Amino acid sequence: MEKPSGNRTCLYDTAQLDAVLDHMAWQAAGLLTARENVIVVGILRRGAPLADMLHERLMSDFHIRNLTRLNLQIKRYADDLTLIHPETKLTEAPEHASLDLSDKTLLVVDDVMYKGYSMLRAVEYLAGKQAAEIRTVVLVDRGAAKLPVRADIVGVRLDVAPTDIIECNVPPYEPSFKIDLLQPR
Repeated sequence: MEKPSGNRTCLYDTAQLDAVLDHMAWQAAGLLTARENVIVVGILRRGAPLADMLHERLMSDFHIRNLTRLNLQIKRYADDLTLIHPETKLTEAPEHASLDLSDKTLLVVDDVMYKGYSMLRAVEYLAGKQAAEIRTVVLVDRGAAKLPVRADIVGVRLDVAPTDIIECNVPPYEPSFKIDLLQPR
């Protein structure tokens, strides 16, 4: 997919985001201390590799074991904030149909909280699977949520103009880990 044109400014580079993720993992470890049966859930696309990064830090830096990973495919907007589904679309993976989360603590990870539709849909779906506890994590909160949803852990809050686009560049989808502000032409 070709990126939209406009004026791009790098707000956070890889080193800065590594420090942000370290802090997010520290916050998550505080929420998960002495917890068993924890699942780190990534919202596809970019929430999944971010979930991998948090998962790795929680295991290596905070020695939280009993962690597993799961991904959810949820889509409403394209990367340029173009509405592609009038309803927030969750595509259930066949292996998730019989998920029993009744004794699980979930840490749901996404890249950007814009209006809150994707996170609300994820929480709604996982609550329907009887999750014991659900915590939410976003790398960027735009502060523009229209729905009653919030993130328990926020990497950075960026209050930008509604026409501006926050581009989270996350490997493997982009070559380098960074956050750009795009001001479209």
